[in-house]
Amino acid sequence: MDMMIYFPHLGIQLEHVGKTISIFGFSIAYYGIIIGCGMLIAIFMAAHEAKVTGQNPENYFDLGIIGIICGVIGARIYFVIFSWDMYKDNLLDIFNTRQGGLAIYGGVIAAIITILVFAKVKHLSAPQIADVVAPSLLFGQIVGRWGNFFNREAFGEYTDGLFAMQLPLSAVRNSDVSETMRQHIETIDGVQFIQVQPTFLYESLWCLALLIIIFAYRRHKRFEGELILIYLFGYGLGRAWIEGLRTDQLWITGTQIAVSQVLAIVMVIVSGLLLFFIGRKQKKNVRSDFRKENMKNERGNAERF
Repeated sequence: MDMMIYFPHLGIQLEHVGKTISIFGFSIAYYGIIIGCGMLIAIFMAAHEAKVTGQNPENYFDLGIIGIICGVIGARIYFVIFSWDMYKDNLLDIFNTRQGGLAIYGGVIAAIITILVFAKVKHLSAPQIADVVAPSLLFGQIVGRWGNFFNREAFGEYTDGLFAMQLPLSAVRNSDVSETMRQHIETIDGVQFIQVQPTFLYESLWCLALLIIIFAYRRHKRFEGELILIYLFGYGLGRAWIEGLRTDQLWITGTQIAVSQVLAIVMVIVSGLLLFFIGRKQKKNVRSDFRKENMKNERGNAERF
């Protein structure tokens, strides 16, 4: 009775959206399948981009395997730290990710650390690697967010807007249901539904738009590391807005401040400043080189005469 997902204003009625699939008697969550597929495709994207830019694709396959492991661990650690009350009385639940509980920020932080360490060990350019990986990270997020759809999580407050999504009350975590949602519960064929913002969809579309921007700009980048900075700036902007809509926010301990919003704002400020100052320095270097070339040409012309 809790398998339905409706988008009433779009005329979409999905009567049976399961959370798992059974393969040879084993129950596998769609959440994990979708995230895993997103990660695998992202690795092949990075390897292809490496080949196009004259790098060794094998380095990116190695990085991808290490990055996936570290990314999942980082995403889980981040979620557990800021949701400690959920796990402090049953520590074994920390290792159960079948019901979700992976925070994308933890994965991104772990991915950046992995790139820095990998580049150091392999004697490669970390900014160059990061630029190749940036579009892959975005693609992984675009696909991965749909795991939240199947898990009925990562949604926002009540809305009656165009993209309003209806979920059976029995299918969601009680802690994610706000008082406003309860005030607007609808009963359809005997089933109670809440109506919410599909923030997972907003983030997926935001990342898609950012991916298109990066693909359009990458041939014109001014310095190594610029694409990853654009990613951090653009993703931070979107996340700061989207996180404010969600009802399952992770709070800074002892406060009512959403940790993801704070990180998003810090990310925007730091990456924005780096884009500005490094870009300005790059322009000065180009102008300096241009002047030197002109002076050299003028001296050469004078010697001829």
